[in-house]
Amino acid sequence: MLQLYARNPHYLQFRSEPVVLITCGEHYGSVLNGAMDYVRYLDTLQRWGFNLTRTFSGVYREIPGSFGIVDNVLAPTPEAYVSPWKQVNGKYTLREFNAAYFARLRDFVQKASERGIVVELVLFCFWYEQALWEICPMHPRNNVEGIGPEDKEQVYRVEDNPLLPVMEAFVRRVVQELNAFDNVYYEIINEPYSRHDHTAYEQWQRHIAKVIRETEASLPNQHLIAMNVQNRTLRIANPPEEVSIFNFHYALPEAVAWNYHLQKVMSDDETGFAGQCASPYRIEAWQFMLSGGGVFSHLDYSYTVEHPDGTAPIRAETPGYGGDDLRRQIAFLKRFLEQIQVWDLQPCNEILAWYAGDVRIRVMGAPGKRYVLHIAEGAPQTTVMLGIPAGTYCLQWFSPANCHLVREDDVQHEGGYLVLRTPLYAEDVALHVEKHP
Repeated sequence: MLQLYARNPHYLQFRSEPVVLITCGEHYGSVLNGAMDYVRYLDTLQRWGFNLTRTFSGVYREIPGSFGIVDNVLAPTPEAYVSPWKQVNGKYTLREFNAAYFARLRDFVQKASERGIVVELVLFCFWYEQALWEICPMHPRNNVEGIGPEDKEQVYRVEDNPLLPVMEAFVRRVVQELNAFDNVYYEIINEPYSRHDHTAYEQWQRHIAKVIRETEASLPNQHLIAMNVQNRTLRIANPPEEVSIFNFHYALPEAVAWNYHLQKVMSDDETGFAGQCASPYRIEAWQFMLSGGGVFSHLDYSYTVEHPDGTAPIRAETPGYGGDDLRRQIAFLKRFLEQIQVWDLQPCNEILAWYAGDVRIRVMGAPGKRYVLHIAEGAPQTTVMLGIPAGTYCLQWFSPANCHLVREDDVQHEGGYLVLRTPLYAEDVALHVEKHP
């Protein structure tokens, strides 16, 4: 069962082993889009060694052209949309669930489980546009019961909400259907802060978290709950006790640093809008994970219905990037973190005494034993000074872009500050420092 790692709750434990969850995944439509061949998609994740996928439940979906995304998996054709609720005479009945939907959901999670892939199931989503709310089965024009608000801003509230029992019933059914699986965790709602008030749906989110917990109280297994906190960073105040994973989008290292005291997992849950080349997303991943982050999920637009294996070309209007070159770099980061057993390390930027140029450096370490650094920018070469104990150290310099060991040296450090000059690099470089016995 996926759970917090007992020795270091900033990380997760899956099938009795500590893990970092890392992926380059599709745009969240694998379950709700019946035209998506999710087996080929999951096979691609497995081939690259990724162990996470993020998918939306189907309550929310998009329409072709949403956000400029070409061949958007989250925007199924009307005939391909797989709704959680049964359709009757052209409308949905919120009193009866769609058996085909839950069969597809279970099969997707099962296929992911067989490949060692964890599924983050996003239960609800903010309505970015009125048009997206108006295609939802819960909109009053689309359901037989005729319930629900006309205004998208009134959907996620606790008081005086006829949809609340519908949402509660949906959450209970999902939780019951997936309780036997060990490779699932639940995010309550995607980007609720898009209303420019990160507390707008706070009461409703706490309520849904309690529904999950209360439902699982009588079931064999209890699953982790995630909350989507903010873009970039935020100091989390008064977090719900039910939440174990805090998701940020386009995350900065400060999202970890400012909340490390919570003793929970910090996740960079979505990337994007940083151009159409690999380097911004690769650097974001290294900087976040070497700040103590436990999850990194890149939104890869090379997965489409026509190309579920991630071979679709990235078009100019698409607001992000993906493809084999970035997958290779992110897979290298995952292997690197596993090899150094990052879950045994802690952030320790305080050992940095000085560095030259406009450089971003993140440091993790087991003080006195070993350290890992990621240095971004400052190219073509940078000097750093590390305040570490005297001893003989093995230095291994890596290229995150080219995914290989660049240089290996032994140095005798007499104490004080160890002064290091990086190899030449174009965008970023990584260093592993380990003290000899």
